[in-house]
Amino acid sequence: MEYDYVLNVDKAGIKAKYNHLRDIIMEMDSVAVAFSGGVDSSFLLKVAHDILGENAIAVTARSCSFPERELNEARIFCAKEDIKHCICRSEELEIEGFSQNPKNRCYLCKSELFTKIWDVARRNGVSSVAEGSNVDDEGDYRPGLKAVSEYKVRSPLREAGLKKDEIRALSKMLDMSTWNKQSFACLSSRFVYGESITVKKLKMVELAEQLLLDMGFRQVRVRIHGDIARIELEPDELIMLLDAGRRSDVLSRLKELGFSYVTLDLQGYRTGSMNEVLPEIQY
Repeated sequence: MEYDYVLNVDKAGIKAKYNHLRDIIMEMDSVAVAFSGGVDSSFLLKVAHDILGENAIAVTARSCSFPERELNEARIFCAKEDIKHCICRSEELEIEGFSQNPKNRCYLCKSELFTKIWDVARRNGVSSVAEGSNVDDEGDYRPGLKAVSEYKVRSPLREAGLKKDEIRALSKMLDMSTWNKQSFACLSSRFVYGESITVKKLKMVELAEQLLLDMGFRQVRVRIHGDIARIELEPDELIMLLDAGRRSDVLSRLKELGFSYVTLDLQGYRTGSMNEVLPEIQY
């Protein structure tokens, strides 16, 4: 989905970072990119493939926390760019402790994911694995970054010092359609810590968010608190949901999905809002 981003970046500065990124990738010789189809991993994958050719492959993990929409877009991207795309099954709910949604949920998930991706890499004769986190990801609670380090996964975008807006700007310069794609995180991130994650609830969240996207909202999150849906939208779109007809439609559709109550978060969309209640987070 297109998003009207305004990018204020230092073009000379991002060119230097881009060249640094290319040097990092060139040193790898071959790489399997953990590919979600999002802005960051799409950019990383394209640059890696431009430099390494067939020695750069994409690996996408299929699970109930990864919407079909995102999986289809990942497939389309790889087909268009003529990149080898490996899809592996990595079902988080089968990981011991994951469904209880502990504070280290992301670490458990990434550990499983990187194990699977390394297996795919070795079977394809690929010597390294890379993922698409950027410098901005260092400013939030990201237990998954611990797994990145433990499993010796490279983070070329972070290593090159690239921020999200800079990645969008470079993607636009490369004429990539993903440059203005909305941000996405796995559906499990919509659950308050300690609340059980189930297939049914993940599907409720996926369908609720898809409904809002289909209505034209750009950046959305539907956070789940028991039987309550807490909708996050960009501040300039909050008023859109308050239109009588649209509000009534959203309310009835989300209740059909299984939510008893539907609320609108007046603070609006922000990444990691479930982390706001965590005391003294250790990064």
